[in-house]
Amino acid sequence: MDTIRAAVVDAYDGVFRIQDVHLDGPRHHEVLVEVRAVGLCHSDLHVAEGNIPFPLPIVLGHEVSGVVIETGPHVTTLSPGDHVVGSLLQTCRACRACREGRSYQCENPDATLRAAGDRPRLSRDGVALSQGYGLGAFAERIVAHQNQLSKVPDNLPFPQAALLGCGVATGVGAVVNTASVHPGDTVVVIGAGGVGLSVVAGARLAGAARIVVIDLQPRKLELALTFGATDAINPSEVDAEAAVLAATGGGADHVFEAIGLKSTSEQAVRMARRGGAAYLIGLHKPGAKIEIDALRDLIRGQKRIQGVYMGSSDIERDIPLYADYYLQGRLDLDDLISGEIRLDQINEAYDELKKGSVTRSIITSF
Repeated sequence: MDTIRAAVVDAYDGVFRIQDVHLDGPRHHEVLVEVRAVGLCHSDLHVAEGNIPFPLPIVLGHEVSGVVIETGPHVTTLSPGDHVVGSLLQTCRACRACREGRSYQCENPDATLRAAGDRPRLSRDGVALSQGYGLGAFAERIVAHQNQLSKVPDNLPFPQAALLGCGVATGVGAVVNTASVHPGDTVVVIGAGGVGLSVVAGARLAGAARIVVIDLQPRKLELALTFGATDAINPSEVDAEAAVLAATGGGADHVFEAIGLKSTSEQAVRMARRGGAAYLIGLHKPGAKIEIDALRDLIRGQKRIQGVYMGSSDIERDIPLYADYYLQGRLDLDDLISGEIRLDQINEAYDELKKGSVTRSIITSF
């Protein structure tokens, strides 16, 4: 059992405390990974603030890349020295959904975890720590199931690689996998954070004719234009719905909501054309509800509302593909990175993320 530094959440106060914890070695299908980069995703902050209930104390962090150090005796897909990206998608690879290519709908995600009576992967002073999404990557090293790791090329930089595991897979996947955007389609993106910008990048890859981005931050709108947006709308300056309807000729084929608010989710439905679709990507609080005009939007409008989880991704297929897109110069990951930080700067970096002034800070020093 190794002693490692990790950021631990002990209470739902949004504070990450840097402490020494114990990490057990890999067993069965598990892999020991030296963490080289981990992104600060908003989902982890939601957990730390109590908006998404997880058992405490917990080590979070799931947007991770690193190098395999050691493998358990039953690992078949990875070897020491491999560069890998982790994903919060926990897939058994045996249930009906996994067998049919819908691993993002896995019916038995706990198959990637240790049994209740086993020694915990993470502990502190002899007491088990929860491992966020099966990864717990705000730490120097992790032990994770092989099914949550995807091998990537060695020449892919670690900070950019880390983004592939969540934000990019979610955004690009929502376009390519969930919505099946076709060349010539019109796309609206509400929210130009890391996920929203990845939606823009995916829409550009798919050949969308018009990509309209909505955000309150001028800097993010400027960045969206570099990612491939054709129109940038600041709702503090104009009526966003009217501007979208004008830009798209009456509504878009596909509207992606990447914030997770009631108001913007309802707007997304209204911004879709007749027969179009709204895709809800942003993480809503548990119990949150939205209101829809059933007659106008669903019956007469014939619109679809689709919830999106992790871009309907298959990490074995999608993460290596997106890595190749980046190495070919077809997918911008560099501009998603706001800066590289140390593990002990995590709280300050999350404060900046809450202000909406950054896209992704990446921990690269532990």
